[in-house]
Amino acid sequence: MLSVPHSPEPLRWFKSSYSGANTTECVETARLPRATAVRDSKAPDGPMLTFGNASWEGFLTAVRHQQLGA
Repeated sequence: MLSVPHSPEPLRWFKSSYSGANTTECVETARLPRATAVRDSKAPDGPMLTFGNASWEGFLTAVRHQQLGA
């Protein structure tokens, strides 16, 4: 995982389009120049994880192709 450098601009967080208005279990993501930050939407001031672009794209590809184990 990467550290998030201090930025004068706040991160722009996005919730999945699959998350309904009444959903309580979802994550939000924010794009960084070389990474993606992920946080729990219920705890916006809590911790976040960051993943390098290659790792994040690999994860999304695995999700799209249902290649993640249960």
